Amino acid sequence: MKTIKVAAAIIQNNGKILATQRNYGDFAGGWEFPGGKLEDGETSLDACRREILEELEVELCDEEFLTKVEYDYPTFHLDMDCYLCKIARGEIVLHDHSHLAWVGKDDIDSVEWLPADAGLVPMLKAKLA
Repeated sequence: MKTIKVAAAIIQNNGKILATQRNYGDFAGGWEFPGGKLEDGETSLDACRREILEELEVELCDEEFLTKVEYDYPTFHLDMDCYLCKIARGEIVLHDHSHLAWVGKDDIDSVEWLPADAGLVPMLKAKLA
């Protein structure tokens, strides 16, 4: 099975976490933590920073590796490095997503997370407590 290596940003602000709804591809309509594929020779942190700048037009700061998520979708294996971070500069502009939501401990389950991202929810609930 093909492996896709990605990096995701768990962007925090005032006790909430950013959730974004995809507007493209096989997973359109699903909610995820924004990020994307690593390019050749790129570290996962560099990919995370680049993808967030491309997708949301913001720069990140205070990046801290949180965890690695491994998930088998029907047609590929996802290898996702996840970083807790904050917005350093910019205002969010959506390019690859149709909606965003800032979710906290009490409403993090209010969106329909994609399966790989859903695995992070229990860990994030504990961090948001």
